[in-house]
Amino acid sequence: MIAWYIEYEYWVAAVQLILAMLGMGAGLKIADFEKVAMQPKAATLGLMMQLVVVPLIALGFIVLTNLPPGMVIGIAIVAAIPGGTVSNIFTFMAQGNVPLSISITALTSVACLVTTPMILDFLISDYMTDSFVMPAKKVAIEIGLCLLLPLGLGMAFLKHLPAYAQRFSDLCVKGSLIGIGMIVVGSLGAGRLNFANIAAGDIAVLFGFILSLTFVGVWLTKSFGLARKDNRAIEMEVVVRNINLGFLLKVSLFPAVAGESNPVADMALFSMLLYGAWQLATGIFLIFWRRRQPLLEARNSMS
Repeated sequence: MIAWYIEYEYWVAAVQLILAMLGMGAGLKIADFEKVAMQPKAATLGLMMQLVVVPLIALGFIVLTNLPPGMVIGIAIVAAIPGGTVSNIFTFMAQGNVPLSISITALTSVACLVTTPMILDFLISDYMTDSFVMPAKKVAIEIGLCLLLPLGLGMAFLKHLPAYAQRFSDLCVKGSLIGIGMIVVGSLGAGRLNFANIAAGDIAVLFGFILSLTFVGVWLTKSFGLARKDNRAIEMEVVVRNINLGFLLKVSLFPAVAGESNPVADMALFSMLLYGAWQLATGIFLIFWRRRQPLLEARNSMS
């Protein structure tokens, strides 16, 4: 089983991303993109947060801390990928602006065809071997084939078979989750996720990274005077990343070789898995906080 996983790790990562994007596309319409034009200020701020502010926060943590190369690469991948589909669900549950959330997710997913290779090259070039050359063309092709193409196919499915779109989307998402489970189990079985080798201080820095994204997402959007629903959509987009794409980028940059270990690649994978779990916890916290906010404000106004 483990030997099979190592041999086909790349394809497991690719298929889980394809399924995730098919599921996302099956819930998107062209009209969702058109809504961006109706909310230029909120949409522009959301895009700037995703494509500029998040990478700069990652750069700050990379420069100001003494993280091991693998964790630096993990943080860089998290910063370079767009928002994930879960952010749209969390925005809905937090009573935020769902059309804005969907629009930002879709637009950053398209933009990452260009921005992801650029951000990765900028953040990790000093932590790779001298012979390393960022495979920008390969990364762009993989994003096109495994992210944008299935996104478009999912949208086509919704347009032509709307009655079956929700069921199709649910099946794709479940399939993607199975793929992520295979990545975790396969990596553990191959001894590539050795938690004993992870320093507690490094984990604390990683937690600090996601907390910084949360703080900036909440504070910066609020300072621009946006509507409350828009704030909630943008903060979820900043915190909840497309970890599915991150897995594919990791195996693309560090292909698995049977019988050989790669501590840097393993640390990068651990960082993304830890971020993925922590972003879900943070998102759930924000949901409960935002849903309780009106009740707390009502109590304060009565006292």
